[in-house]
Amino acid sequence: MKLIVAADKNWGIGRKGELLVSIPDDMKNFRELTEGNVVVMGRKTFERLPGKRPLVNRTNIILTSRKDYNVKGATVAHSIEELDEILSVYDTDKIFVMGGGQIYKLLIDRCDTAYVTFIDYEYEADTFCPPVSDDEWKLVEESEEQTYFDVEYYYRKYVRIIEQVKE
Repeated sequence: MKLIVAADKNWGIGRKGELLVSIPDDMKNFRELTEGNVVVMGRKTFERLPGKRPLVNRTNIILTSRKDYNVKGATVAHSIEELDEILSVYDTDKIFVMGGGQIYKLLIDRCDTAYVTFIDYEYEADTFCPPVSDDEWKLVEESEEQTYFDVEYYYRKYVRIIEQVKE
């Protein structure tokens, strides 16, 4: 499984239910990486998508504890066990965890690759992704500095170097 996130220097990803910053080229990069694959997200992340509709050309899976939650065009899992059952039919290399904070926290230890848009700034965030730390992950690719107005950012790819014990 892969993690995909845009995060600031403190691993902040959002504030008051919104992204910290919206970078068109990063959205394009996200689309290119995830098209034709499976995306796993929480309910709050899904509800922030344009039109509250599933992402096109992807299998959308939403994890929520709300038992009555259903979305046309997406699969809804109501527990981690149900999510595991749903994901068992997919190639793990085709699964992207796309947030939000609770979903990253829940699934980061199952990921072997992380695609991080590192935003070189510290925002006032209230939602975070667990850090992709140097003791567990190895940086294997990094883009040249990218800019969007005054925002500087880098595309980074990490691979896990310590295999987590999966209970």
